[in-house]
Amino acid sequence: MKYWKGIVAAALGVAGIAAAGTLGYLQAQLKPLDPEGVEQPFAIERGTGLAKIAYQLEGNGLIRNARLFVALARYRELETGLHAGEFLVSPAWSANEVLDHLISGKVRSYPVVVPEGLRSPDIATRVEAAGLGSGDEFLAAVNDAEFARELGIEATNLEGYLFPDTYRLPKGLTGRAVARVMVEQFERVWQDIEPLAPATGLDRHQIVTLASIVEKETGAAEERPVIAAVFLNRLQRGMRLETDPTVIFGIPDFDGNLRRVHLEDESNPYNTYRIRGLPPGPIASPGRDALRAVVQPATSDYLFFVARGDGTHKFSVSYAEHDRAVDEFQRRRRR
Repeated sequence: MKYWKGIVAAALGVAGIAAAGTLGYLQAQLKPLDPEGVEQPFAIERGTGLAKIAYQLEGNGLIRNARLFVALARYRELETGLHAGEFLVSPAWSANEVLDHLISGKVRSYPVVVPEGLRSPDIATRVEAAGLGSGDEFLAAVNDAEFARELGIEATNLEGYLFPDTYRLPKGLTGRAVARVMVEQFERVWQDIEPLAPATGLDRHQIVTLASIVEKETGAAEERPVIAAVFLNRLQRGMRLETDPTVIFGIPDFDGNLRRVHLEDESNPYNTYRIRGLPPGPIASPGRDALRAVVQPATSDYLFFVARGDGTHKFSVSYAEHDRAVDEFQRRRRR
């Protein structure tokens, strides 16, 4: 009885209900609006006040009485406890059950799939397509150097650190919040990779950069450690990496046709046909296997590889052997 007296007092103060509004009336007004009703989406935007939420619930046919819903929330001291986001709410629930659900934080989530080897603009497109927010806002967060430092990334942006995975995220998150989730997943995976990193002689940013190149060079899982070994062998010998994906990354608005002029462009900092060593940063998001391939490469003396045309590569130790492979798999096919 004390519980209902409290709600009566709150209702009188908030809704101006006459004293004649009996306990029975209040109990009826807090019961489910439609016992046979089904769940339906209900969104709460950030910063929305309790009263507005209550009237939206009433307007959507989810509760009987907005004023009494406000009174109930205030009596339970939950006026500021309602979470932003999209919920599934049923008119078959009592006002108490609706309130409990909205303060639970159990917002509706949506999947967004980030495959290995995607660049940040492509990830932004997927985030927006999933209805999880603005792609432009997401990209702004990715390219914010201060935000990268805040997340512990020693780079000017988050390219390469948006870990490939399938995420389930609620609507209403900021671009920063979505990027943070992906970087936090990278950090969890990195914990398994880190113990093996010192043996490479590379720092974390260099490992992620090389892993991103490995990821873009092959889709064959069994080849990743061998591709990594080729690049590590070339780095140890002071050879240029000479890999097309890095050049393409550094070309603004690349049209899909890699030309000789691109390979000779010394102004492109990602042109590994001209620069020695690794490019400035990752060119895509490497997955777990690509990261592991860099810290656990195959044992080989290979220095070259050429695409066979079936998704795999022919590996060579010498340039003469490589030249014959290029003739077999590239020149003859073009002729």
